Amino acid sequence: MIDLPRSARLAAWGTAVLRGEVPLAAAVRAVQRDDEPHTAAGDVPATDLAELLEGWRAAGHRGLRLVLPVPGDVSGLPGPASFNVEALDVGEGVLTDDEDATGRRWGVWPDVTEFGSVLEPGAMVAWRAELVRRPAAPPSTTLADAERQLERALAQALDALHRLDVARWRDDAAGRIALVRDGALPRDALPASTPPRAQRVLGTAVRLRGIVALASEDDGAVVSGWEARGRTEALRGVEAVARHAVVAAVNAALEPVRR
Repeated sequence: MIDLPRSARLAAWGTAVLRGEVPLAAAVRAVQRDDEPHTAAGDVPATDLAELLEGWRAAGHRGLRLVLPVPGDVSGLPGPASFNVEALDVGEGVLTDDEDATGRRWGVWPDVTEFGSVLEPGAMVAWRAELVRRPAAPPSTTLADAERQLERALAQALDALHRLDVARWRDDAAGRIALVRDGALPRDALPASTPPRAQRVLGTAVRLRGIVALASEDDGAVVSGWEARGRTEALRGVEAVARHAVVAAVNAALEPVRR
């Protein structure tokens, strides 16, 4: 199944809550899914996810911004270093997009503890909160840019799977490739207020990330070090396009409407 990272769900549903577009309880359910009830920890005066969102709403915040940093690409991270290191370590985080009445901005990242088995997985999630600065350089990829880049990147990723012939090398691959290629986001991945274009871009971007993950699991039919390096470089570029598209689509609600 393809899906959004927890931080993407929190940013999308949290923005809808802050703008009065969805009930708080519905957003909490959509973010938590089958996890244990999410808690809040750190500098923020909240003990669970509902209190965290309610506190931000009471403070006057109007939107949440997603960041998906990776080594070598930390655009959107605001500082201080303590927050940046944690968000980079887990590869995701959420920022309040504006300041409250006292000039404060918040950042959170999910501290996830998984338990159970493959058949009955479970997770405990604590949103670790910290006061952060204004991001020096927000991600520059627009939703229009992302949509243009995704079609070419998706073709490249599917071609990589074809050339690797992973379905022949691994018995489980054919079904997984079909699920990723043809799958759709769960119905509760996004609030109904998400613009249609953003929904479309997100669906494609998440499928693309899933294809890259499958292609990165092994070398398939690649037989030389040179081929393996070339494949890695190509997939890294495709993954970056998909990751930037997820960020642009989730954050589209925060951008001014262009007429």
